[in-house]
Amino acid sequence: MSDREPPRRRVPGPARPARPGGRRTPGPGARPARRPAPPRPAAPQALRLGSPRPRLRMISLALTLVLVAFAVRLLQVQAVDASTYAAKAEKNRYVGYTLAAERGGITDRNGVALATSVDAYDITADPTMFTRKALKAGDGPEQAAALLAPILGQEQAVLTEKLKAKGQYVLLSRRQTPQVWRQIKDLKSALATKARTDPSTVNVLAGVFAVASSKRVYPNGDLAAGILGWVNYDGKGGGGIERQLEEELAGQDGKIRYAQSGGRQVPTAGSTETPAVPGSDVELTLDRDIQWAAQDAISEQVRKSKADRGYVIVQDTRTGEILAMANSPGFDPNDLSKADGNSLHNWSLEDAYEPGSTAKVMSMAAVLEEGAATPGTHVVVPNRLHRGDRLFRDDIDHPTWYLTLNGVLAKSSNIGTILATGQLGKTQQEANQVLYSYLRKFGLGSYTGLGFPGETKGILAPPDQWSTSQQYTIPFGQGVSINAMQAASVYSTIANGGVRIEPTLVRGTKGPDGRFTPAPKPERTRVVSARTAKTLAQMLESVVDDREGTGTKARIPGYRVAGKTGTANRVDPATGKYRGYTSSFAGFAPADKPRVTVYCAIQNATKGSYFGGQICGPVYKQVMEFALKTLQVPPTGAKAASLPVSFQP
Repeated sequence: MSDREPPRRRVPGPARPARPGGRRTPGPGARPARRPAPPRPAAPQALRLGSPRPRLRMISLALTLVLVAFAVRLLQVQAVDASTYAAKAEKNRYVGYTLAAERGGITDRNGVALATSVDAYDITADPTMFTRKALKAGDGPEQAAALLAPILGQEQAVLTEKLKAKGQYVLLSRRQTPQVWRQIKDLKSALATKARTDPSTVNVLAGVFAVASSKRVYPNGDLAAGILGWVNYDGKGGGGIERQLEEELAGQDGKIRYAQSGGRQVPTAGSTETPAVPGSDVELTLDRDIQWAAQDAISEQVRKSKADRGYVIVQDTRTGEILAMANSPGFDPNDLSKADGNSLHNWSLEDAYEPGSTAKVMSMAAVLEEGAATPGTHVVVPNRLHRGDRLFRDDIDHPTWYLTLNGVLAKSSNIGTILATGQLGKTQQEANQVLYSYLRKFGLGSYTGLGFPGETKGILAPPDQWSTSQQYTIPFGQGVSINAMQAASVYSTIANGGVRIEPTLVRGTKGPDGRFTPAPKPERTRVVSARTAKTLAQMLESVVDDREGTGTKARIPGYRVAGKTGTANRVDPATGKYRGYTSSFAGFAPADKPRVTVYCAIQNATKGSYFGGQICGPVYKQVMEFALKTLQVPPTGAKAASLPVSFQP
């Protein structure tokens, strides 16, 4: 056995009752209970991070959605709506302008300029550069308009509205002179310089620009204005040749398109341009010097007579070319603001009136051509003649005249003309039909062939519509109406040996390539025989040369002159009733070798004489003398035929 004693076994004693509160009461002999140790503070726990995966998933999802949105938008912009957005970008970035074609010039037959074009500028603006955001000022359009209004001659309010318009382009004023643009440019530069040193200054003209253009100019002022016409605000022909030949003169406009920024072209962005094609030059048949002489003569006589208006036509009898067509009063196409609206016409072609006795040459042509009488045929002319429902008289009371047919024309007898034309048929109706056929062949009741804007063809009713009085008044030029060109053409027909040539005003055109294209040849029509025409020329000489003739004031020393006076009751266009007179004179020279026809008419002379021989005869003489000298037409030197005017019963 071991020396160690075995451990003693503790025999449990009887249980001690517990103290109230759950603590045991130590028994006798027990060791005192240990005092409980103060509680130790809990040790700090380590920080544990949450899993990052959920947050990464959220961020990834958000980024994915953003990228998907960008991708969808990009697909829409570049694929689905690509053309639409490209068009918008082009519209905002690119601007285009029309390049106005240079208008063709108009010259006379010798190449002298009558209408031409000079450099000008269209003043434009970019309204986007006048906004509050662009200028840092709320009244930019108003300030700019105040500066531009006196320079451009426009209302300030109108310019303000234009500068407030939508878009990047607005036209402020057309066809301003280089001096006007220079004035605007200097003002614009001064504002820009001041704005760089003074922050309170705003360059309100920064958005104003200019586009090169051209302006129509008429170097001779009012000369031939009724023929030339004018060009309107839009650059289109507004009247006369400018309107009639608009297509030839205007050319074809071009186009230019380029990128811009701040109202200025971006040189590196490229541009597209379709060049303008200049218009063709037009050469007229007019002679500027003869036109001037005609216009000066008729203007002076209209002024002296205090007439409503007057016109003179000068025509080459061999070719039908019009050498002059003058109207008074006229207008200056360079400044239409000062023109009377009633003067913006070519009354030589637009005015229809009763010709009076100058028409008797057609009645005599019919009588001679039909063989109804000869220049020496005796015609007894009473002081009064009863026909139809009227009692006819001559312009003066007289005893019974014993005249030849030549004398009837020389003394311009209405009664003698009625008696002579009555021999054209077995009945008055037959005579009317014959006379009508000749009037038509002479060009009455038809357009002249010039194709001029506003031209009238006059009034010539068919013979079955002639009233009782018209049967007897039409032979001496009342009851029928014509224009001045028609009247001149009648005398040119006689001068040209009985062949009517359509009058012409245009000789040809010269294209941009410099090639000249002549105008079509005018139509020719035989009206009466050469023999009848020669006889009529001799009879017309008696009107001027015979002491009993009515046209003695038209005599030209050294030349044989054929002519006829006319004094007709005038229909007032305002009331439709007769008031005043139409005074006229028509003729050609030299009578035996015709070269030039001159026709003059004056409407409603109110001062001095109103007889055609008295107020138009001197105009005819002045213009004819000048034309013969200008064209270097020498006198023929032959003596006049001196046909008898009267006979002894």
